Amino acid sequence: MRRLSFALAVLVSLLVLFLPASGVPTAPPGVDKLVHLGVFALLGLTGRWAGVPPLPLVLALAGYAGISEVLQGLLPIGRSPEVLDAVVDCVGVSIGVALHELLARRARRQQDRP
Repeated sequence: MRRLSFALAVLVSLLVLFLPASGVPTAPPGVDKLVHLGVFALLGLTGRWAGVPPLPLVLALAGYAGISEVLQGLLPIGRSPEVLDAVVDCVGVSIGVALHELLARRARRQQDRP
C-alpha cells in the first residue's frame, strides 16, 4: 500500500508536469507555484512513507525537479521551463519529508505510551 501511494504520487506528478499547455486551466498568478509545491510535498511524504531513505529521496526528487523543467522546455507541449519552479519543487520535497518525520515521531511517541 505504501509503495502504491508513492507510485500514484509519481503518476500524478507526471500528468501535472507534462500536461500540454493547452490542457492546463488558467488560474491566477502564483497558483502554478502552489501546485508545484503540493505535488512535490506529496512526493516527499509518500516516498518517505514507502520507506525510501531521506537523503536518496531528496536527491532523486531534486534531480527530477530539474529534469522536468528542462524537459518542459524541450518537449513540444507548449510549456516553458522556470528555475523558480524547480526551487519551489525542492521546497515542497523538504516540506513533505519533514511532515513525514513529524508524523512518524508523533506516532512513535503515542506507541510508547502505556
